[in-house]
Amino acid sequence: MGEMRDRMVAELQLRGMSPRTGKCYLRVVYNFVQYSKRPAEQMGIPEARAYVLYLIREKKLSQSSIIQAVCALRFFYCKVLRRSFDLGELPYQKRKKQLPQALSEKEVAALLAAESNLKYRVIFMTLYSGGLRLQEALQLRPADIDTKGMRIRIRAGKGGKERYVMLASTLVAPLGAYVKRDQPEKWLFYGQTKADPLNPRSVQKEITKAAAEAGIGQRVTAHVLRHSFATHLLDRGTNLRYIQELLGHRSLKTTMIYIHVSRRTLNRVVSPLDWLDAGSKEGPPQTARK
Repeated sequence: MGEMRDRMVAELQLRGMSPRTGKCYLRVVYNFVQYSKRPAEQMGIPEARAYVLYLIREKKLSQSSIIQAVCALRFFYCKVLRRSFDLGELPYQKRKKQLPQALSEKEVAALLAAESNLKYRVIFMTLYSGGLRLQEALQLRPADIDTKGMRIRIRAGKGGKERYVMLASTLVAPLGAYVKRDQPEKWLFYGQTKADPLNPRSVQKEITKAAAEAGIGQRVTAHVLRHSFATHLLDRGTNLRYIQELLGHRSLKTTMIYIHVSRRTLNRVVSPLDWLDAGSKEGPPQTARK
């Protein structure tokens, strides 16, 4: 792509896009050019639509991957090439509304107990302790752990938003043992070298393994621990606004999805069938006179 790539990198940087998002957008446009075998600047909506349909029909990519591709192509044509066209011609796919999957408190305890590797057990505990996204946990630095204030600083929040979450007292001892043993420098959880953060795939693989050993039937990911954090807080009566801040959600509407999976919230609602049953114990309802 040459010059076009440089222009796109510049636009991404000007808008403060995360390196991860920038890398993804560049990859989408590169693959688009390889598929079409023409310079991207010589193509428009018809070619972009054809490529997205190819991803749906032939590549059978997930819905999130399709939405990501559309975002990247829209960004390239609107922000880099400065073209004005009807964005409705290159629409986002409508997201399917799915309830978040959460573990029970016993299942989380079993998952942690099943992980024998100190480093990964500390990562799992950190994810659940503060409801962190996996990328947020892997971007932590040793200085982000504040044992005096009992909080963790999240620098790499979604959308570049920083926040603080609580540091669970239960996490302090194992985290201290891990730091003493592995002596991290740049990254709290480093990978092959101390200069590189741990690969997210390594964590996901280890969670899957620990979940199987714990006898958990459902699919468990790092994000399931985040969902479990929010659900368990709501179950124990934590204000939804506090949960919103801890999760780093911009909108309360995003956080409200956990109301649908909270056992405590559900149990407080009485079914109208029980009203009928309660009424029958007081005697049959009076029949209106004709």
